[in-house]
Amino acid sequence: MGSRGERQIIAGNLVLPINCSPLRRCVGLLAWFVLGLVVAHPAAAADSDWAPRPVDRAGLPNAYWITDKVISGASPLGDEGFESLERLGVKTVISVDGAKPDLATARAHGLRYVHLPHGYDGVPAVRSKELAKAVRDLPGPIYIHCHHGKHRSPAAATVACVGAGTLPAEHALVVLKTAGTSASYRGLYASAERAETLTNAVLDAVAAKFPETVEPPKMVKAMTDLEHSLEHLRAIEQAGWATPANHPDLAPDHEALLLREHYTEMKRLEETRRQPAGFQQLLQQGEDAAMQLERALFDARTAERREAAARAFAAVQKNCKQCHTEHRDRPMEQSAGTLEPVAPGTLDPAAAGH
Repeated sequence: MGSRGERQIIAGNLVLPINCSPLRRCVGLLAWFVLGLVVAHPAAAADSDWAPRPVDRAGLPNAYWITDKVISGASPLGDEGFESLERLGVKTVISVDGAKPDLATARAHGLRYVHLPHGYDGVPAVRSKELAKAVRDLPGPIYIHCHHGKHRSPAAATVACVGAGTLPAEHALVVLKTAGTSASYRGLYASAERAETLTNAVLDAVAAKFPETVEPPKMVKAMTDLEHSLEHLRAIEQAGWATPANHPDLAPDHEALLLREHYTEMKRLEETRRQPAGFQQLLQQGEDAAMQLERALFDARTAERREAAARAFAAVQKNCKQCHTEHRDRPMEQSAGTLEPVAPGTLDPAAAGH
């Protein structure tokens, strides 16, 4: 304090003599200002370091706590994954994948399933509201998953939690980057960036029935089946184009046959005929590459056949990536003339590519 009669500047709890040097006065006022910010926003420093917490449990790949109520991750791996969910206290499982949920295993562990699928091109507005309402109203903890847990489920969990008011909007992109969401999925990033907190009145008006499973469009199912065949063939490739030791049910030539059949059946779909010529051309090229793989794996005992299989499989995967880039992964507002979307809603899932 100054001496008796000394004039003072009072700024909050800071008292400065009026005749102190300008430098001292500026430093003092600046210190008071910074202190005021910290007091007013005690979590500001912590927020800048915020990141989803990893969930290290068996059968739950790429799983993270997004909030105290919501976990995002991959599809639970069999009984082991669902047992881990049960041990975590999870009550509700939400799938945003196009594949039919494993209802029997979930029920065996006392878990409720909700099926709200969406595509890689983003989370539609209606689906965003349904997800937010689910996070607000359904018993938790809630586990939200897609197939791999890297792309659609982090976006869905982010949109849901921001919409329900349990996750700050500025944390949205942190969730996607932590989960490993590819920058190629511009629509998913756009959905996360646009996410905003919804009022209770808006969520109350959402007519969501939260079905445990919905029948996907035929093309979605075909692409899901195709992805499963690709995963099997990746395991076969790692085993030197032989049956993997940990997967004795996988016969290389049979899996190649199934892959080629998926392409053939997809070409016959009415939905395919409505797609642009570029998509149909890529589908034909994919079938051709799958046919070459099938021929190579008919008898892959020689090095020459195995090399041919590797080339053909590389062509298949390159074809898939090109198709995804041109027709699946574009933001919804840029998708006119590409893969025909399916309107989101309680009974009709949004298209989800493989």
